[in-house]
Amino acid sequence: MIQPLHSRVLIDTGPLVAILDRNDQYHKLCTESLRTIQPPMWTTWPVITEAAWLLRSMPKGLQQLYGSIESGLVQIAHLPQSSLAELAKWQKRFQNLQPQLADLTLLYVAERETFPAIFTLDRRDFVVMQKKSRPSLVLLPEAVP
Repeated sequence: MIQPLHSRVLIDTGPLVAILDRNDQYHKLCTESLRTIQPPMWTTWPVITEAAWLLRSMPKGLQQLYGSIESGLVQIAHLPQSSLAELAKWQKRFQNLQPQLADLTLLYVAERETFPAIFTLDRRDFVVMQKKSRPSLVLLPEAVP
């Protein structure tokens, strides 16, 4: 049995959807990676909104998403209204990447609350943004094909 290696992990839209959608190309990778993470995982409302949109044609997947929040498996980090100014600065700073709000909120929470890792499939943007904001931030899974 694989023992959880990572605690206090933020989860992005891609892994959330892949875990809930057995037909997703990253389903196996993400469910295996999930075994190395000690619950709960944390996320933000923009991530939940993206995941719900992507799962909209899968009523069972949507219910599982909501259930993971209700059960406490996934916790939603608070984003105060004052965070918008910081998110706008980061949007401008990384404008060449055209980052999505969900990604920026994860970086904001990671920096504000010193989360050590983000579970994401979005390597391109997070590698660049992470190097400029939190070089010590670990991206999970460590290898994405």
